[in-house]
Amino acid sequence: MEQRTKMGERVLIVGIELDKDTIDIENSLDELEELVKAANGVAITRLVQKRDSINPAYYIGKGKAEEIKHYCDELSITTVVFNDELSGAQLRNLEKIIDKKIVDRTNLILDIFANRAKSKEGKLQVKLAQLKYRLPRLIGFRDYLSREGGGIGTRGPGEQKLETDRRHILREVNNIEKELREVEKVRKIKRKQREGSSIPIVALVGYTNAGKSTLLNKIIELYGDGDETKEVYVEDMLFATLDTSLRKARMLNGQNFLLTDTVGFVSKLPTKLIEAFKGTLEEAKYADLLLHVVDGSNSDLDIQIQTTLKILRELEVVDKPIITVFNKMDKVSIDKLIYENRDVENKVFISAKKGENIKKLLKNIEEMLPHSYKLVTVNIPYDKQSLVNYFMDNYQILKVEYMEDGTILQLNINEIDMEKYKAYLKNYEE
Repeated sequence: MEQRTKMGERVLIVGIELDKDTIDIENSLDELEELVKAANGVAITRLVQKRDSINPAYYIGKGKAEEIKHYCDELSITTVVFNDELSGAQLRNLEKIIDKKIVDRTNLILDIFANRAKSKEGKLQVKLAQLKYRLPRLIGFRDYLSREGGGIGTRGPGEQKLETDRRHILREVNNIEKELREVEKVRKIKRKQREGSSIPIVALVGYTNAGKSTLLNKIIELYGDGDETKEVYVEDMLFATLDTSLRKARMLNGQNFLLTDTVGFVSKLPTKLIEAFKGTLEEAKYADLLLHVVDGSNSDLDIQIQTTLKILRELEVVDKPIITVFNKMDKVSIDKLIYENRDVENKVFISAKKGENIKKLLKNIEEMLPHSYKLVTVNIPYDKQSLVNYFMDNYQILKVEYMEDGTILQLNINEIDMEKYKAYLKNYEE
């Protein structure tokens, strides 16, 4: 018996193979199938049409659309998912012929995001992207939004709002953008507080399902710091987590650093989503070091590397130190990896799941962070004990003595704090 989801979504996926394509169509449809799975659907079958160019009226040929209708009737398909973004005209024309729910790649990803976003900011960002996507396509969406039930492509703003006039939708867009600006103010304040602490920030970036959250969990498991060691959610699925996570860990020299996760990337990631999540993705912009996590076992790893670097360039963060972390190396040997060497200067091969080479990665992080550290002894007067708390919170204290004139601490301190608190330095090693 064929598997069915709770929502009863039986999906046929459709792709076009163009002569100029650099991405293997089967691998691209494999990814689309994983996206369908992440949206609680089941891909029953797939169709590929080879073309010189995309049909402006139907995306595929009209004859292929009629063939898809036949497959849908024969296989009890409820939803047809296309591998590219469809225009409003293409959407309407395909619905008329196929008479099933039509979802394109962009709407599918938006649907997953709508289902997974947990924070207020994440929900607002997704809703904004959905409204901007659906605004020029309202006519094409009306038929299946009015049917009973829900499922893929229907999460989010809903029928009632989409059936109202465009002015109302534009007002809602303006209201959401205003709310997001307020949320951004709060995030900027928190970011300013982190920057003021002088604790280095390391951001995890990369393709979705490359193992960023698993790596974050493994680092905090092995090198976590007190209450900041709460694990983040992990599942073997595209876009399992969307909201940014921030955890504190220690380097091998005992110094604290902050590790932040970011939303994963995917090929053909909708521009609307990059724009909507720019605030969240900008966490990478304020990091001192980026860990570019790559799924070493994926046959398209070079394309995934290029996809991530392209988005990082759009965010203007490629000038930062980057360590490329080839993950899942328990599934593949190093000599099987094929990638463009010029884009990978500093690299580490690990298995986050098995904890292999995590120590080596930590050593690389320590060496590549822009802040250098010095072993110092500071003497903090008793009327300045808040400084003792600051050093205790942000550094590993090697030695503590309580003298008549103050508290003596020995620690490795970064150059920023050394300059800031040089009045309290007793001595330090060059």
